[in-house]
Amino acid sequence: MNRTMVGALVVYTLLGATTLHAQDPVRTPQQQAYEQKRAELTRELEESQKRLAEIRGQRVELTTRIENVIARMMQERAQALLMSNEQTALQELDVILTSSQDNLLAQRDRFTALGDVVRRRGGAVLVVLLRADSSTSTQQLGAVTLQVDNEQVANRTYTITSNNALRLGAVDPLYRSNVLPTGHTVNVSATIDGRPMTSSVQVMAAGASVTYVQFAIRNGQIVHTTWTSRGTTPF
Repeated sequence: MNRTMVGALVVYTLLGATTLHAQDPVRTPQQQAYEQKRAELTRELEESQKRLAEIRGQRVELTTRIENVIARMMQERAQALLMSNEQTALQELDVILTSSQDNLLAQRDRFTALGDVVRRRGGAVLVVLLRADSSTSTQQLGAVTLQVDNEQVANRTYTITSNNALRLGAVDPLYRSNVLPTGHTVNVSATIDGRPMTSSVQVMAAGASVTYVQFAIRNGQIVHTTWTSRGTTPF
């Protein structure tokens, strides 16, 4: 009886092993190599992520150290200035102000140069002329001030000889310059027979042309005319 049970148990064990062996698929060499390579890449990725985390931590620590050093240097510098005498502090402040002024002047010159380049590329020229009516022989023209876009660009004082020349047909060119091809405000202030007078005109300066604005003194008043010449080269 016992032998029968032992034999049955052995047969059952052998059948179970055979079934498990049949269920376990056989892996090919390519699959084994792929799994091995995948495991290696996974380990390398984990190691790389770990090193990256360490590097990030070191960078944060280094940045903190640099900021602390800069703060300490600034604090030491401020303390040194406070401990120095007034003459030394004023000298250093003067050096700082001089350097700042030089930088501002350099910036202004650079912007001025850029503006000149832009105006030249636009090819627009603005010319302002002044003349007097020859039929009026008694009016006397005194001081004349010209503004273009609210900036004073010319200042004249006319004598008796100058007035005689204007009455004989002379024309005084008050202003000529390259401008942006856009709208401009031209304002003239003059003293006529001791009375101050002004005249203003809005003019559109066209590109690749010369725009003329002419102010004329006529019967004690200032009148203006404008015209554009495309045949005259603006340069």
